[in-house]
Amino acid sequence: MNTNLAKGKELLSRHSSLVTFVVLIFVLGVLTQGRVLSWDSIRSLLIAESSRAFAALGVGMIIITRGIDLSVGAVVSLSASVAASFAQDPGLATAIFPGISFPLFVPVLAGITVGALCGLFNGVLVAYGKLPAFIATLGTMVIARGLQLIYTRAAIVSSLTAPYRAIAQTTLGENIRFPILGIYMIVITGAVWILMRHTRQGSNFYAIGGNVNAARVSGINVEKNLVCVYLYAGILYGIAGVLISSRLALANALTASGMELDAIAAVTVGGISHSGGVGTVGGMIVGLFTMGLIRFGMSFMAINPHFQLLVQGIIIILAVYFDMKKNAKRL
Repeated sequence: MNTNLAKGKELLSRHSSLVTFVVLIFVLGVLTQGRVLSWDSIRSLLIAESSRAFAALGVGMIIITRGIDLSVGAVVSLSASVAASFAQDPGLATAIFPGISFPLFVPVLAGITVGALCGLFNGVLVAYGKLPAFIATLGTMVIARGLQLIYTRAAIVSSLTAPYRAIAQTTLGENIRFPILGIYMIVITGAVWILMRHTRQGSNFYAIGGNVNAARVSGINVEKNLVCVYLYAGILYGIAGVLISSRLALANALTASGMELDAIAAVTVGGISHSGGVGTVGGMIVGLFTMGLIRFGMSFMAINPHFQLLVQGIIIILAVYFDMKKNAKRL
C-alpha cells in the first residue's frame, strides 16, 4: 500500500503541470457554465497563444541550459516591425519603402533573420563573452527596443498587403474555421520536441543545464551549444514576430510588450526547472495554455485586467519556489 502511494505521489509530481491544467479547465468550466469550453472560446485561446508558443519554446530551451532571456519581447517587436515594413502597401506614401512591392518571402525572411541575428548576438555574449545571461539579454532587450524605434521612427507600421495578412489570419474548414496559427504551432512544437529528445544536440542542452563542468569533461563543446540554443530561440522569436504582425496587420513599439514575462511564466508553470537540465517540450506547451487559460478565464469573467499581472507574478514566484524545493536534492 505504501509503495503504491509513493508511486502515485511520484506520478502526480511528474505530471503536476498537466494535472493543474485539467483541474483549471474543470474549474473554469463550472464557473462559466461551460461557455469557456465552447469551440469559439477554444479557437480564440488557440489564436492568442499560438504566437506566444514560439517565444515559450525558445526561452524554454534556454532555461533548460540554465540560462534566461529577457530580450524576447523586444526581439519579437523588432522582428515584427522589420517584417511588416517589407509587406506594406507600396502605394502608401508614409511606407518605410514607398513605391516598392516585395515578394512575400522577403518580409518573412527579413523578420526571421532579425530574430536569428539577435539570438546569435545573445549566444556570443553568453558563451564567449562570459556575460551572465541576465545581463546579456537585458542589454539586447534595450538595444532591440532602440533599433525598433529608430527603424520605424517610432511610428506604426501598418497597411500591410493581403497576402502577408493571410499568413496568420487564414482559417481552415468552413464550419470549424481552425486557425492556421495552430498548425504552425503544432509543426514547430514537433520540430523542437525532435531536437530536444531525439538529437545529440538536444541531449547536450540538457547535460549543460544539469552540470556544465561535467558536460565539458565529457567532451561537449559548451560554448558552441550555448550559441546554438540562443540562435534557435532567436529564430523562433523571429517567426513569432512575423506571425504577430501578420495577425494584427501592423507592428509598433508595443508589439509583444511583456512577452518575455508570458513566456518565462508559461515554461516555469510547465515544469521547466530554472536550476537547469529538467523539463519537457510538452510541459512548455501545457504551461503556455495554463497561463493562457488563466488570462482568458479572468477576461471571460470580466475580472479587472490589472489583476492578471498580479496573478501572473504570484504564479511565477510559487512555481519557482516549488521547483526549488522539488529539485533541492538534485542540487
